[in-house]
Amino acid sequence: MWFLYAVLSALFAALTSIFAKIGIENVNSNLGTAIRTVVVLVMAWGIVYLTGVQHQISNISQKSWWFLLLSGVATGASWLFYFKALQIGEASKVVPVDKFSLVLTVILAFVFLHEAISAKVIAGITLIMLGTLIMAL
Repeated sequence: MWFLYAVLSALFAALTSIFAKIGIENVNSNLGTAIRTVVVLVMAWGIVYLTGVQHQISNISQKSWWFLLLSGVATGASWLFYFKALQIGEASKVVPVDKFSLVLTVILAFVFLHEAISAKVIAGITLIMLGTLIMAL
């Protein structure tokens, strides 16, 4: 089931890039990010209430709160830089560089989460790095 969710995530991420590129034409990228964030906020809380899990907020540990907050700050920074890059660059070049985060995630997961890196993973991230470089040129 995770694979289906990942494919849907990729599909909607692709649509996000195309819609954002069209939507931020003649709009300040920070304002565009703020509008997008409000939409995401309303959707996320709508799902929380629709699924009835809002009462679980009191069960969240202090550690989880801190890391969720840090994740939110990182997401906000990512979106601000992404929208600015998308506004001034071509989507077909900005998006592959943005998706280079996959390589960085694998490296950071190895360093901080002690996740294993196999020869297959090294080959894959090497190809992604080469592909990103070729597409960005």
